[in-house]
Amino acid sequence: MRRIVKAIITVLGIALLFRLLEQRGVKSHGTFLGIPYDFRLPTPHRLQEAFWNPADRRLFTPHVFGWGYSINVPTLLRWLRQACLR
Repeated sequence: MRRIVKAIITVLGIALLFRLLEQRGVKSHGTFLGIPYDFRLPTPHRLQEAFWNPADRRLFTPHVFGWGYSINVPTLLRWLRQACLR
């Protein structure tokens, strides 16, 4: 339980830090070493765009918060269905 609390505090601290940096002109989202990052606070729309977006054919979408990628579940299910039908 303590690890979860520490992780939440760390994530919120990073979000606050990037929010303050953004006010000074530093970008809070973009790419670093070719990998996307986004330290803006997540919104329901961005969560849906990352994890449940049937219109997007990409399997890996940029993380809603943090550095890296998320998995687009409808695309994963579509790929699994195609693999099982072969």
